[in-house]
Amino acid sequence: MTEAHFFFDQALTPAGWASQVRMSVRDGLIVTLEPGSRPAPGDRTAAIGLPGLGNLHSHAFQRAMAGLTEISGSGADSFWTWREVMYRFLGRLDPEAVQAIAAMAQVEMLESGFTRVGEFHYLHHDVDGAPYEDPAEMGRRLAAAAQESGIGLTLLPVFYAHSGFGGAAPSSDQKRFLHTIDGYARLLEASRAALEDLPDGVLGIAPHSLRAVTPQELAAITPLADGGPIHIHVAEQLKEVEDSLAVLGRRPVRWLLDHAQIDERWCFVHATHLDDDEVQALARSGATAGLCPVTEANLGDGVFPADLFLAAGGVFGVGSDSNVSIDVAEELRLLEYGQRLTRHGRAVLAGGPKRSTGANLYKVALCGGARALDGAEGLVPGASADFLTLDPEHPSLVGRRGDALLDSWIFGGARAAIDGVWRRGRQVVAGGRHLGRATIAASYAATLRRLLD
Repeated sequence: MTEAHFFFDQALTPAGWASQVRMSVRDGLIVTLEPGSRPAPGDRTAAIGLPGLGNLHSHAFQRAMAGLTEISGSGADSFWTWREVMYRFLGRLDPEAVQAIAAMAQVEMLESGFTRVGEFHYLHHDVDGAPYEDPAEMGRRLAAAAQESGIGLTLLPVFYAHSGFGGAAPSSDQKRFLHTIDGYARLLEASRAALEDLPDGVLGIAPHSLRAVTPQELAAITPLADGGPIHIHVAEQLKEVEDSLAVLGRRPVRWLLDHAQIDERWCFVHATHLDDDEVQALARSGATAGLCPVTEANLGDGVFPADLFLAAGGVFGVGSDSNVSIDVAEELRLLEYGQRLTRHGRAVLAGGPKRSTGANLYKVALCGGARALDGAEGLVPGASADFLTLDPEHPSLVGRRGDALLDSWIFGGARAAIDGVWRRGRQVVAGGRHLGRATIAASYAATLRRLLD
């Protein structure tokens, strides 16, 4: 049994900001949280404590592509042309490369304030499409990376069977993704075994999209979630909405709400293109909107109607998706700025008069991340001791308290304001740098040189 005690001058709790907070941790879990206390000898002390956020959508291997897709093509560039480049890149990846890239991405996630990641994992097979001897070889590598970095892992193996609506035959570029329903069940069984060495690994399922999964296949695989999270790409691109209308007779979000039993286990990733009725219905369903503002901007997806969704009682979380840039504050800042640009106003997502925009963004994303990744929400007894500390001497934070800290970090400080990060009560980031960064970065660099040679 391991035990540790922490003391914060101020900490963000489910009840709001509290002062003089003493937190006891045993075997990685929070046991007590006592505001208005005094530090005891041996306590680890910090000025500002925040619960770590869940990164609810990541494709780890795409971190290695950052900056490699910014050359314009011969015609109009879009998500679909970006995808062609991505398909060519993943043809080079072997299990060792995936582990090295994932570990580097996870280091950057932890340094930015993400303490758990939902890995939307679709790179399953060898380069020729043949399955590995272990169906979960790639998932095992992701788990090994998480063990190395220390991040919490919610593994979401993807079911992918088609290249488009109506059960269109997959392309040769998609051969590393594909499964039958029986093969997918075997993948999940092997993935569960791959998570056994992680103290709090979570397994969910991920029907890729209504483009890649038929209605019959979706109905067949949904029970395999066994109560765990269910994530799906939906309505990311206008073309997807148009194709769904043409083949299924419904917009994709509307079709899912009408034909699947949507509840709090579900995360609708992107959900960018919604009509007003879909906004209201998705909010009522309890599903989390999985927003990835940096990637959505990079790919030209569009802007999610977050103001209307929050007003309807909806919950969102944020993810780093393509990992072109990994930063909690940047995702939240860009989410708000996208609303300002389209709504022609300020403090759009503050949640009401005289409220902090940064605080509301953080608290909603904390709730959505926990809900979507099957984790506990915030600094509460029984939850994993996953938290970060901010540097009160960072220029953006000097003299701030309470919600002003979140406003100043998100809109003025970014990751440089983060001092330390702890996972299950163990420090993984100190002085803003991951304790294993040097070794992991060296492995990543060697891998990239090999891949890009």
